[in-house]
Amino acid sequence: MERTQLMEMFKAKASEVAEKDFSALEESSVIADMGVDSLAMLEVVGEMERELEVQIPDDNLVGIETVSQLLDVVEKRVAGA
Repeated sequence: MERTQLMEMFKAKASEVAEKDFSALEESSVIADMGVDSLAMLEVVGEMERELEVQIPDDNLVGIETVSQLLDVVEKRVAGA
């Protein structure tokens, strides 16, 4: 899956979970600035895991601050699957 597709998936899942419009979100966006709490973000990641059929260990998510960093982790898991 291409990076742009992952970004679109992230925006869609985040918009769905948070009930906000994230269509203008960019990779450089800081997750904390999105107004989404950590529990909601875990739900977004969980939705992506199910759709992509991968597992992302929670310790891989520690320290992630930007959407780009999150997509890097997801991309690595998808490539390794």
